[in-house]
Amino acid sequence: MAQPKYIMNIDKLDYIPEDQRKKLKAITDKFVFRVNEYYLSLIDWNNPNDPIRKLVIPNEGELEEYGRWDASDEDTNYAVPGCQHKYSTTALLICSEVCGAYCRYCFRKRLFRNDVKEAMSDVDPGLDYIANTPEINNVLLTGGDPLILATKKLRYIIERLRSIDHVKIIRIGSKLPVFNPMRIYEDEELLSLIREYSTPDNRIYIMAHINHPVEITEEAKRGFKALHDAGAIVVNQTPVLRGINDDPEVLGSLLDKLSWAGVTPYYFFINRPVAGNRDFVLSLKEAYEIVEQAKAKTSGLGKRVRLSMSHTSGKIEILAIEDGKAYLKYHQSRDGNYGKFMVLDCPDDAAWFDDLPGNEQYWDKPKKRTEEVVSVNELPDVPQGKKALVRN
Repeated sequence: MAQPKYIMNIDKLDYIPEDQRKKLKAITDKFVFRVNEYYLSLIDWNNPNDPIRKLVIPNEGELEEYGRWDASDEDTNYAVPGCQHKYSTTALLICSEVCGAYCRYCFRKRLFRNDVKEAMSDVDPGLDYIANTPEINNVLLTGGDPLILATKKLRYIIERLRSIDHVKIIRIGSKLPVFNPMRIYEDEELLSLIREYSTPDNRIYIMAHINHPVEITEEAKRGFKALHDAGAIVVNQTPVLRGINDDPEVLGSLLDKLSWAGVTPYYFFINRPVAGNRDFVLSLKEAYEIVEQAKAKTSGLGKRVRLSMSHTSGKIEILAIEDGKAYLKYHQSRDGNYGKFMVLDCPDDAAWFDDLPGNEQYWDKPKKRTEEVVSVNELPDVPQGKKALVRN
C-alpha cells in the first residue's frame, strides 16, 4: 500500500458537513490538525460517535474547558533544553514537535498549539547531557512523534545513543504503527537501522499508542511483524478515554488483539487533566472498574497491563478502588518513594490524584510551578516559536 496523503486543512474533509467544518475551523486555528487518508478510512462516517473519528477530528469542547497545559509539570523536569530527566535512570529526549496524528486528547496538547516551540530541532544538548550522566541507562525518544522524523535524523540520534556505554535501552514513543504503518514496513532504511542497533543485549523498544482495536488492521499487523523481524520489541500504552474505549468489551478486545499480534499490553493510563480534554475524562472509579472487567475477558498475557497515573510526583499505579477508598502504589517516583503504598478516600467524581483528599501528604509540589490555569478561549495570539506555556 502506498504512503497515504496527509491532510492539514479541515475544509478538505467532505465527510463533514460544511456548517460543522466552519465551527471546527475555530479549533484548528488554535491547534494543529493533521490526519491522513489511511486513518480516515478507518472511520465510519455514518456513526457520529465513531471512536476513531473522536480520536482525530476536533471537537468543540476543546475551546470550552478550563485546565492546565502541563498537567504533570513537565517543565520542572528539563535538565537541558529538549531533555527531561525526572527519574534517575530514564531520560526523555523531546526530539520531534510534529505528530503523525494529532490526537485530540493528547497530554502534550501544548505542543500542537499553533504558537508552540518546545521540542528542539537541535538534539545535541540533550545527547551531551545523557552522555555525561552515567545513571541514565534508558532513553525515551518522544515529542511529538519521533517516527515522523526522516530516517537520516533518527539514525543520527540512535547512533549517538548507542555510542554511550551506559545507555542500554532506547525507546521510541509513536502512534505511527497504527496511524501510518506503511511508513514502517515500506522504509527499508528504518528497518535496517533497527536491525543494526536493536541487539540481543541492547534492544530498541517501540512504545506504540494504540487506543482502539479497530486500529489493529492487516496493515498495522504487517508493520508489527516488520518491527519484530528487525529485532524491536513492541509494547502498547493508551489512556482510558470516555467515548472511545471506555467499554470492557472494547478494552478486552484490544488486549486480546495486542497479545495475538505479539504486542505487549504495557500501560492503561488515566487521562491527564489537560486544558480542553474534559470530554475524554473518566473518574478513577469508572476507569478502574472498566479495566478490571476488560482484564477478566482476556488471557494472562493481556492481564500484564497496569492502570497508572503519570502524575507530577511519579507513576502511581491504581491497585484497587473499593468502598470509597483508592489503593495506590508508586510504580515510579520522582522523589525516591518507589513502592510507597497509599490508601486515600476516593470520591465518586475524583478523576486525578490531586482530587483525592489527603494526597498532599505523599508528595511535594514542584518549586517551579509557574503555569496558570487558563481558558482555551483566552489563549494569547503568540507568534510562532515563542514559549508554549502561559506564565504568571
